[in-house]
Amino acid sequence: MVQPLVESIAAEADPEVAATLARFFQVRPGGYGEGDVFVGLKLSRLRVLARPYTRTPVDPADWLPLLHSPVHEHRLACLVIWSERAERGETAERAAIAELYLANTDRVNNWDLVDASAGPIVGGRILDPDGDHALLDRLARSALLWDRRIAMVATHQLIRAGVTADTYRIAELLLDDNHDLIHKAVGWMMREAGKRVDEAELLAFLDRWAGRMPRTALRYAIERLDPDTRRHYLGQRAG
Repeated sequence: MVQPLVESIAAEADPEVAATLARFFQVRPGGYGEGDVFVGLKLSRLRVLARPYTRTPVDPADWLPLLHSPVHEHRLACLVIWSERAERGETAERAAIAELYLANTDRVNNWDLVDASAGPIVGGRILDPDGDHALLDRLARSALLWDRRIAMVATHQLIRAGVTADTYRIAELLLDDNHDLIHKAVGWMMREAGKRVDEAELLAFLDRWAGRMPRTALRYAIERLDPDTRRHYLGQRAG
């Protein structure tokens, strides 16, 4: 199953798109995507190519070679397939996907890979009756940047189910993180929790922590609030 998809990706590869993506995802020396290889396919097209492989249960191990490919689009295709099956599959299939995903988070190594997969795979698994919410805390304390972003973005699936406690707990754990990609994820999930579930919860968190939050996280979190409220929380910034 893997090889036909690899061939489909190769057939549609576009060097100009690859160059644009490489710049956008910081493949340059010192960038967070340093060393990654793009062939030039956007996520929307990858989803179309992957769709036939998502309609029936999968053994996630069959797709692991794609996740270990040096090609970014191969890794993304694997994660799209796993994520679709995590949404559609029975508990046993979701558990198998999550287990293999968590054993290979070093290969989920750019923000688009995390954002396409953490919610359905990790967040969805946590929502299962035997789900372990403490998994998010372990990921949030990891030295690996991508684990920490997974911890935060995974809560999007919980927010969609009306569960916000994990979002705010992990946001608090990550208050002092020094990476911009974590600041963005924290603010994004807080904004989503306030928008989708309870704005009062968001305001209560901000009342306590706005002065300590990184500027980027704070701006993302307050984006949908009214102008006066945004100015109030921006004014809480510590010196």
